[in-house]
Amino acid sequence: KTIHLILILILASVKGMGWGDLGVLGQPSKETPNLDAMATQGMLLPNFYTANPLCSPSRAALLTGRLPIRNGFYTTNAHARNAYTPQEIVGGISKDEILLPQMLKKKGYASKIIGKWHLGHRPQYLPLENGFEEWFGAPNCHFGPYDSSNRPNIPVYNNSEMVGRYYEEFVIDRKTGESNLTEIYLMEGLDFIYRQTMAQRPFFLYWAPDATHAPVYASKHFLGRSQRGRYGDAVMELDYSVGQILSWLQTLSIANNTFVFFTSDNGAALMSGINGGSNGPFLCGKETTFEGGMREPAIAWWPGHIKEGTVSFQLANVMDLFTTSLSLAGLSPPDDRILDGLDLTPVFLSYSHKLKDRPIFYYRGNELMAVRLGQYKAHYWTWSNSVEELKQGINFCPGQDVPGVTTHTQTQHTLQPLVFHLGQDPGEKFPISVLTKEYQDVLLRISPIVEHHKRTLIAGVPQLNMCDLAVMNWAPAGCEKLDKCLKAPASDPWKCDWSH
Repeated sequence: KTIHLILILILASVKGMGWGDLGVLGQPSKETPNLDAMATQGMLLPNFYTANPLCSPSRAALLTGRLPIRNGFYTTNAHARNAYTPQEIVGGISKDEILLPQMLKKKGYASKIIGKWHLGHRPQYLPLENGFEEWFGAPNCHFGPYDSSNRPNIPVYNNSEMVGRYYEEFVIDRKTGESNLTEIYLMEGLDFIYRQTMAQRPFFLYWAPDATHAPVYASKHFLGRSQRGRYGDAVMELDYSVGQILSWLQTLSIANNTFVFFTSDNGAALMSGINGGSNGPFLCGKETTFEGGMREPAIAWWPGHIKEGTVSFQLANVMDLFTTSLSLAGLSPPDDRILDGLDLTPVFLSYSHKLKDRPIFYYRGNELMAVRLGQYKAHYWTWSNSVEELKQGINFCPGQDVPGVTTHTQTQHTLQPLVFHLGQDPGEKFPISVLTKEYQDVLLRISPIVEHHKRTLIAGVPQLNMCDLAVMNWAPAGCEKLDKCLKAPASDPWKCDWSH
């Protein structure tokens, strides 16, 4: 049978869902019954990672199967800086990259993205120019509202034309947190699944809501329901939506030939304090290459194929979803480039219970900060955020200061990496002594992997170096029909300033 593919990513640019936000992973409020049930009915992957501790590079990695340093979603403006795609960015996903929907099209898959795109907002970078047949959502984060004379509000697209803007036609009440966007995204997803099922077409749905992104929002029915405040309200609505999607697959009798995967694009943003998410026992959060910034909740669901209630400790990452999706669709991956994802079907289908020994690379911008192999993680660079930002009250590791580890200056450890045993020390608080045999044995295993990776790496052309106010969302396609076109300023490009 043809396998349908649904990748559900709770993608956020300010407040990502953290590893510790799900009840099945220990969140004490137990407010994610549908995701917890999804794990009970499928497979939980506690050792699952994103490709970067920030939004845009993570989803570029997901859709290309390649590290951001390879696909160009990084900056060389400064060392080890997180960069993304605000609306003043000039670049976007490179035409040299092959995206997952472009590959799936070879097998007749209908593909749709719902929610935030974030791989560039200029016309040549939008989803329908990169393999997707349908899109309902926005190209950028829902920051705002903006004064349209200085900065336009972000447009919402239906396929190739805008149908309104955030804070205008698509209301987000900053004061109350009320917005029906997640509800709209859910209905769009259910409709797409129904249409493709009736047409007997294989489909790929990339469902990427952003309600946990600041300013956090939820629909009226969910506001005020969570013990965790507004962030919890948003999580509860996302959990409900996932439950509705899985139930709809059962109703349409296609659950047994639909592979669904849930994860997040980066760790919870701890700088948001009590208004953000939880990274469970892990150190720090979004923007950092400590475990809290890059280890994500992950659930695979495929009734009749993935054994119920299983847990796999395989080291895995978002780039594996590219390769795995192609395998499920009966496609071979591109052979003209290096891919960083593995085919996880043997793991999901229990063909092999032996864990594949593979590294996890932790990049921040253009720097390889750390590498994990097995239970061990070696840090070659450490940095949380700068002393200057700390003085302004911005702290990526609040309440988690570990001397010599959560450094506020970029600290190099290349000659003597900091090594942690993540099984015994998931919080990365107790480096293994360099005097021990254990330390030396770990380096003997990891060092050759790092050396080979660096020696053979061919970095992509950086796409996130240049900014220009003239390229913002002043006059997107379709604006003239809505009388929503705005006058752009004269072009005056500059090198983007990435502070962390």
